[in-house]
Amino acid sequence: MKTIVTHVISGAVIGVGSVKNFSSVRWVVARRIFWAWIFTLPASALMASVLYLLLRFLRI
Repeated sequence: MKTIVTHVISGAVIGVGSVKNFSSVRWVVARRIFWAWIFTLPASALMASVLYLLLRFLRI
C-alpha cells in the first residue's frame, strides 16, 4: 500500500509542477523515479520466484 501512495504523490507533484511551470520540475529526478518504477515490479517478481523455487527445492 505504501508503494501505491508514493506513486500517486510523486505523479501528482510532477503533474502539478509541470502544469504550473514546466522548468520547475527536476526532470532528471523524475526520469530516475520513472525507471525505478519500471524495474521495481520485475525485480520483485524475480526475487519472489527465486525464493519460491529455493523453498520448494528445500521442501520447507
